[in-house]
Amino acid sequence: MTEARTETRPAWYALASGGWRDYVTLLHAPYTAWHVSYVVIGGCLASAVSWGRLGAAAAAFALAVGVGAHALDELRGRPLRTQIPDRALVGLAVASIGAACAIGLIGAASFRAWLLVLVPVGVFLVLAYNLELAGGRFHTDIWFGLAWGGFPLVCGYAAVAGTINGVAVLAAGFAVLLSLAQRTLSKQVRHVRRRVHAVRGEFELGDGSLERLDASRLIAPVETGLRLLAAATVLLAAALVAFRL
Repeated sequence: MTEARTETRPAWYALASGGWRDYVTLLHAPYTAWHVSYVVIGGCLASAVSWGRLGAAAAAFALAVGVGAHALDELRGRPLRTQIPDRALVGLAVASIGAACAIGLIGAASFRAWLLVLVPVGVFLVLAYNLELAGGRFHTDIWFGLAWGGFPLVCGYAAVAGTINGVAVLAAGFAVLLSLAQRTLSKQVRHVRRRVHAVRGEFELGDGSLERLDASRLIAPVETGLRLLAAATVLLAAALVAFRL
């Protein structure tokens, strides 16, 4: 039994290709909100919350990850199938990452000088992961967890508290593990959506009946899990903000 695949969206949040819709798709909005939530969670763990510094840190990551990293990723093979010109993607990446760096530099200059160290680390992670530098050595599961989970949370805490302690490290471990769960689930979905042409097979149940195996059976449960995890992380960040207000 074979299911011939029809053209599917490259991601569940992707809009129809073309025009302004491509730029919305490029943002990976649910996942960007997910990872920016790590910054907020980290900042809310500080003993006293500076909403200005936390907001600046969240904005920096929204720019660097939501725009810059995704623009660089789209340059490599067009995984989202957008029609955004290469020149526009490069411009978006340079402008957004540059703006994020400027926010970091200003924050370090006005609060704690040592925070300057986090700026080049962040730039390296964005470029090394999304451009698959060094033969893709930094484009692995663990680097995804560290770059898009642990690092944002530590930066959120450091931007507010001015230091890094055991609480931040423990919370970063949570963010790394949750990001690894995201990566594990999303790899299967991306594979089916973007590379699989046909699905063959069926389930044989205990009573002898058969259920057809198709692409939706492979994708739907995993994507539901991803949507729930994204929503749960954003809600956790919102709950912490409400608690600290």
